[in-house]
Amino acid sequence: MKKIFMIGLLALSFISCNKDDGYEAVVNERLDFVVPANFPAPAQDIEHNYPTQKGFELGRKLFYDTRLSANNTISCSFCHEQENAFTHHGHTFSHGIYDQEGTRNAPAVQNMAFQSQYFYDGASDAIDMLSIAPIHNPVEMDETLENIAVKLKQDKEYVKLFNQAFEGGQITSGNILKALGQFMTMMVSANSKYDKFVRSEPPGNNFNQKEMQGLELFRQKCASCHATDIFTDSSFRNNGLPPNPNLNDLGRETVTGFKRDRYKFKVPSLRNVELTAPYMHDGRFGSLESVLNFYRNGMTDSETLDEQLRAEDGTLGIPLTDEEKEALIAFLKTLTDEEYINNPLFYYQT
Repeated sequence: MKKIFMIGLLALSFISCNKDDGYEAVVNERLDFVVPANFPAPAQDIEHNYPTQKGFELGRKLFYDTRLSANNTISCSFCHEQENAFTHHGHTFSHGIYDQEGTRNAPAVQNMAFQSQYFYDGASDAIDMLSIAPIHNPVEMDETLENIAVKLKQDKEYVKLFNQAFEGGQITSGNILKALGQFMTMMVSANSKYDKFVRSEPPGNNFNQKEMQGLELFRQKCASCHATDIFTDSSFRNNGLPPNPNLNDLGRETVTGFKRDRYKFKVPSLRNVELTAPYMHDGRFGSLESVLNFYRNGMTDSETLDEQLRAEDGTLGIPLTDEEKEALIAFLKTLTDEEYINNPLFYYQT
């Protein structure tokens, strides 16, 4: 069976011994980043920080390390669990340091190199910089990159890993971010039932009647926003979700300051959506059926409502019968990528 995404086993050749630190230097091979046949081109220029074997391994270790938080209790993986496509499954709002509760639901970490904007409000547009936000957020990790570097310098294993991963081998804020960026660049989910179907890979031609019906409905009613096989256009839209009165979350306006962006949130990818409940930026819906019920008859009007959700007669929403909802859900479940959520390359035993 053809593997569209694979991190190969790379041979490491020992070439010298650094007498100053006692560590053997290694050839740090570039990893094989392959764009799946049904994917668009990456939205990030990964050549600026191309993943290497040692950079990836370092980023993975950092992703699972609680020392990235102020009191050494919260890691990136705390809110991004692999078995749920790296989301905080079951939590309406993600919990952070000192058992504080945030104001948004943790988004999935997958296919990050193919996205141009990150977070529900687009607070970052660079894969190598996005980790700053959760690290510095007082409710999430409440730490600084400078303090993290100080902590890691006390660990001989990290000193060795940074030495192998980066020219100069320094444990710096920039290299910490680069390592995390390399790890996330390689986190590609592209081997779901849907992927095998559109690429005609065995057993790809096995959509049942309901899944096929759901695919056609999706293309008609959903694909304008959940575009391409990344299933997001990385845009920000007001989908008519009634504002949560307890949060006063203005969405994209928080970043731009423009009133025209009020209540606009990033269109999420629908890959692995079966695994990533609860849904919406504030996690208010616990099931896919609830989400579709909202799109059918739960929207509220406002000045920034996306016009695609307003019919010519002024009515709001996406018309769906109960049968069509069932078909759409059947299709959405074909986006579950079991290989991704079970890939040992993305797991680190602390």
